Amino acid sequence: MDTPAGDLTPALLNAALWTDGMLADAGIPVSDVPFVSVGGGIGSFVLVDYLRIAGVPADQIRVLSNIDHPWQTYEYLTRVSQIPRTQRIRSDSSSRPDNIWGFPSYALSEAWRDRSLRHLAQVLTEPIFSDYWTPRAGTVFAGLERESARIGYPSMLVKGAVRLVRRREGGGYFTILTPPAGSPTKRVAYRSTYVHLAVGYPGLRFLPDLQEFREKYRDHEHVVNAYEPHEHVYEFLKTRPGTVVVRGGGIVASRVLQRLMDDRAAFGLQTRIVHLFRTFVTGTHGSGVFMRRRGGHGWAYQGFNYPKSVWGGQLKAQMRKLDGEERAALYKRMGGTNTPKRGHWQRQMAAGRAAGWYEAMQGTVEKVEPAPHGQLASTVDGRVIRSHFVIDCTGLEADISEHRVLADLLEHSGAGRNPLGRLEVERHFEVKGTASGDGALYASGATTLGGYFPGVDTFLGLQVAAQEIADDLARRGWCARIGPVRSTSQWFRWLLGRPV
Repeated sequence: MDTPAGDLTPALLNAALWTDGMLADAGIPVSDVPFVSVGGGIGSFVLVDYLRIAGVPADQIRVLSNIDHPWQTYEYLTRVSQIPRTQRIRSDSSSRPDNIWGFPSYALSEAWRDRSLRHLAQVLTEPIFSDYWTPRAGTVFAGLERESARIGYPSMLVKGAVRLVRRREGGGYFTILTPPAGSPTKRVAYRSTYVHLAVGYPGLRFLPDLQEFREKYRDHEHVVNAYEPHEHVYEFLKTRPGTVVVRGGGIVASRVLQRLMDDRAAFGLQTRIVHLFRTFVTGTHGSGVFMRRRGGHGWAYQGFNYPKSVWGGQLKAQMRKLDGEERAALYKRMGGTNTPKRGHWQRQMAAGRAAGWYEAMQGTVEKVEPAPHGQLASTVDGRVIRSHFVIDCTGLEADISEHRVLADLLEHSGAGRNPLGRLEVERHFEVKGTASGDGALYASGATTLGGYFPGVDTFLGLQVAAQEIADDLARRGWCARIGPVRSTSQWFRWLLGRPV
């Protein structure tokens, strides 16, 4: 079968280095732009924000994405995992992806808006006398929308699905985009000196026993992932008493539990919850006096995804010096599933334990099978637990080779894996082994977890990566460094909502 006009040919797919002539022979139109960011989520947005504030014109940047605005995917994931716009996310007050300066913080902004000192008092007394203060999801999205308009982000966005990135003979890269239906060619190419990858998580996967159940019985209603729409579970429980098995011990599990418990209290429900942990934490734990975290009743507690020192303290400095197994070992010591300790749902769980409708246990699930009356039977270490639903909150992540763009990088562009199996990047977030002449390929976000900087999949981590990349681009002479004068003037423009 002949290759359609404007499509990838076998010669292109098999070649690690492309020439301009190869694209011309394939009939793929080429657009020139110095900088391309692939992904279009918050990772792309934060770096583009830095570059625009540094003075890079909008016509020098293109963001290739299949979503309409940077917070779209994140808002979807928070909503389905029971964190609507009115609820608070797990992020520091000063971690503002819409504000590279971090001032005013989210807490100060909310205090000004609400004409109340309550938010500031909580920040000043956390975490000893109050819970950690965190922003509402809706506040984050509103800030991103405002900054997106201010920097002209929509003018830089090109819709479509990125197929791959290959090195160009003579330097730079070709990024292949599959445009929306109705385009004159099946593919278009962007020829650039610099490429930035911020593609997020490669994907989610179920625990093996749950995946086997869904594939065998074709039942996607009773076994659900917390990151997929599952509102029908909560609606069913409003109509009759039911039992839910919740699996996992992270922030999503705590949010799902709170939703179940909130509904139970608000609607007088008789919902019974069985909470299954793979690792059951009974108290304070850790590898040493300086690497300890609180825990109890199965949970490991930590205010944020990582200790705060990873963003600018001892852990950040230490990690930048480590390679191979030493780096992996430090990740293991400070990692692990954890969640913030919130007073509200602590009281809910205590009431549930006392009344017997909430049971937390540790165990290994051997199998999940259908049971009579539309129920499920989960066999856990020989014990059979009957339930109406299983909600998987483990958040298992697919391997990077399951992402089309990343898999192609590993096979054709010289990219390698770090000690945790993700993309190996330099300290300035250039993907190791992918240099092309005077061009550079960068990556940030979850796909780089395991590198020299730990907190990559957080708001502040995305900002740290963006600043490192912007500084490297300045060292290469492509853009200006943001100095004190420009930083101050641009902050006032941000405050007043004026375009960059």
